[in-house]
Amino acid sequence: MPRVARFFKSRGVKRVLDLGCGAGRHVVYLGHRGFQVYGLDSSEEALKMARKALAETKVHAELNVGSMFEKLPYPYSFFDAIVCTKALNHGTIESVRMAIREMERILEPGGMLFLVVTKSRKILRSEKQKREAEILADRTLAPKTGREIGVVHYQFNKEILLREFRHFKVVDFHVDSSRNYCLTGFLLGNEV
Repeated sequence: MPRVARFFKSRGVKRVLDLGCGAGRHVVYLGHRGFQVYGLDSSEEALKMARKALAETKVHAELNVGSMFEKLPYPYSFFDAIVCTKALNHGTIESVRMAIREMERILEPGGMLFLVVTKSRKILRSEKQKREAEILADRTLAPKTGREIGVVHYQFNKEILLREFRHFKVVDFHVDSSRNYCLTGFLLGNEV
């Protein structure tokens, strides 16, 4: 996130949405660096933790409870940048596409996106995998064990990710040390 914040500053970013903000780690970090920060998450419990962290650090951010897979509660072209880390892959491909359309709607043309999604693992449909996860659709599963029981996981690969974000000029794409895909890009529409 320090690198992302420096990049945002260099591009004059002011208003940032942390989409799927969870307990607010990035909201607090970005708020401390002078950004006008908004956060959205589907978990009221996570947002309670985010509000507590904001209060403890005396940082202000506007937080909303809601699903990233539905119409977002922000006007057209409202944000200069969106951060979405390890949250977008928690839906079916149809809901992921809805979220991407909403990101495009609320991000200003030329606005920035920093996205992190879990790198795909092969869905082998083995007996072991059938015991550990329910296969919901092609590239989509829900774990039967662990801390994410029942949570939908869409399995991106590089080609799918780049195709779904085709309305963005991708300026960085890499796999980080935790085996996550990281994508940084600008929404097409204006010269960037």
